[in-house]
Formats: sequence, C-alpha cells, structure tokens
Amino acid sequence: MTARTRLATGSLALAAVLLLGACSGTGGNDPRAAPPTSTPGSDTSAAPTGTVRLVGDPVAITSGLDAPWSILRVPGGGTLISERDTTRVRELLPDGGLRNVGTVTDARPSGEGGLLGLAYSDDWVYAYLTTATDNRIERMPLLGSAGGHTLGAAETVLDAIPRASNHNGGRIAFGPDGMLYATVGDAGNTAQSQNLDALGGKILRLTPTGAVPADNPFGTLVYSYGHRNPQGISWDSSGRLWASEFGQNTWDELNLIEPGNNYGWPVVEGRGDNPDYTDPVQEWATSDASPSGIAIVGDTLFMAGLRGERLWSVDVSPNIDSSTVTPIAYFVRDYGRLRDVVPGPGGTVWFMTNNTDGRGTPSAGDDRLFEVRVESAAGG
Repeated sequence: MTARTRLATGSLALAAVLLLGACSGTGGNDPRAAPPTSTPGSDTSAAPTGTVRLVGDPVAITSGLDAPWSILRVPGGGTLISERDTTRVRELLPDGGLRNVGTVTDARPSGEGGLLGLAYSDDWVYAYLTTATDNRIERMPLLGSAGGHTLGAAETVLDAIPRASNHNGGRIAFGPDGMLYATVGDAGNTAQSQNLDALGGKILRLTPTGAVPADNPFGTLVYSYGHRNPQGISWDSSGRLWASEFGQNTWDELNLIEPGNNYGWPVVEGRGDNPDYTDPVQEWATSDASPSGIAIVGDTLFMAGLRGERLWSVDVSPNIDSSTVTPIAYFVRDYGRLRDVVPGPGGTVWFMTNNTDGRGTPSAGDDRLFEVRVESAAGG
C-alpha cells in the first residue's frame, strides 16, 4: 500500500551523492601511512550535535586484528577490542599498538559464535560470548589503568541464551537508563522469535547483575521480539533505541525499538504493512548491507555493512520522519567488510573491518581500525 524505499538499485548514485563533502578513501592513498588525527582513546572536543557527515580520507589507527567484533571505548581513557575467534580482548595503545588484556576462557568459537560484543559499566567489562552449550553474558572487573589494563575473574550475568553456528546476535550496550541491552538472534530456530517464553530472536533488557527490571513490558527479560539476527544497538539524542538487523534473503532492517513491540520475523522480512508488526524505519537489499554495529553521532546514525562493504548513514533527528530520508553510503567496497562503528574522540567516527573472519578477502594489514573526521551537515 505504501511505497517502499528501495535502495538496492541506488548504490552507485548514492556513492556519488555521498562524495559531496566526503572522500571515498580509495586505494590510491594508503591510509596506514598517515597518523591518526587524535590520540586514540582521548577526547579532545565536545561531541558534534545535529546532523553530521564524514569528511576526508579514513586513517588507520591500528592493524593486524584477528576477526575483530566489538570496539569498546572505556570512559576515562582506553579502548578495548574483542576478537571473535582468538577470544582475546586487545587494548589499543596511544601509538596505535595493541596489547593483550586477557582471554575470555569460556568462549568456544564456532561459525559466527565466539567472543562477540563488549560493554562497560562501573569498572566492569561485560562480554557476550558463545560457549560449548549456550550464548551468555559475563562480566569481568577491569583492572589497572589505560595502557596497562587487565581483566579479573569472570562471573556470569545471564546464561542459557540459545546458540548455533549462526544467528547468535551478540551486541550489548548500556542504555541511558543504566540497564544492559542485548541483541539475541534466533539461533536458526525461527519459531523462537515469536515465542515470548524463549530468549532467541529478541532484544533483552536486564539490570547490570542480570535481574529483570521492574518496568520491562512482559515481566521478563524480553524488551522486544520478532527479530532474526540483530547486531547493532544505539540511542539517539532524545533517548530512542535503534537496532540493525540481518534479513534472510531480501531485506535488512533498521528498526526503532519500542518496548513490547513485535518486529515480525519470521512472518515478515522488511516492511509488511501489517498492523500486527512494527515495520522497519529503513530497509536495504541484503547485498547492500548485512548490517552489524551502529553508532549515533549528533543526529546521524552510522551503520557498518558486512556483505555490503560500506558505511551507511541515516538522519535520525527527533523532529523528522527518518523513514522518508535517503541514506548515504560511504566507502563502498573500499575497505571490505565492516563489522563495528563507534563515536570517536575529537569529532571523529571509528569503524572496523572484518575481512579475516573467513568470509572476506583480507588485504595487507587487515583487520584494521579506522578513524574519519565528521563535520556538521548544516547547510550542506
């Protein structure tokens, strides 16, 4: 009934549009040869406000990562990176070097599982991981100071999350309300997504110790349901929760998450115009996205694309209908698969490649963490 925003045919046109004020960073310039624009992990200016755009060539902050999955910028200084298959947590040093902080010993990599998302709260590092029997969330005290961090003994926050060789979800983050949110895939069992008694195919909301918050919509850990394999979550300037989600064969999604809402999987993939389900705000052909991590800077949402090999941006200003805007694609096919993106220091965005995970084609130095500058899009 309503027209859909179909982006699969617009990749080349969008690539041209995005170059208005943003360089694509093609292979002619070796980004590993230039220094980062700021000291990694240090904030040098206030966060941008309003809509923003990327400008200039990305600069590689570090290289040599092994199937990295999550970037965690620790408040007060320091950056940690999870590696899915080695199950190591790496620390980024000011000179761009890497050191091992510790290994998450309960993680058992298999397929898309292993050491996945990281989050931080009150001197604890939280990790979403795949074990031999389940997915779970553990937390470990973060010891030491930036440049010399170590991890203390792990304790379980939540276990018995369904696991499989794929569709494990895996992103975790603390919201503005101090609660921990986790994206959980359907683990290949589509029926779980519509079953409110199952954890699979959900976005979960829990206290820092794993309890059910009193104001959760169903009196359980379930915050929203009907998801297939969500892997990105972030909050905008008005406190709204957004999530990216892998489709099956047709449509990937960007969803605005409301507590208790049903997002339709497996009945609907993409927009279904069915009042029983919440439609995505934006959708992409799976070849153009396959989204993982997302980040919001000002009023602009950035989304890392794996199969799409690009960084998408969407205006999520509170005063507009984001379903009517045209997303912009940056760095199309320039750096390969992109796994995660976070706000960087000093008016920058950081994004990370994922070419060594067995599905990509690694280039020299892969995998790498990049930094790119942002500027206000006002008047652009």
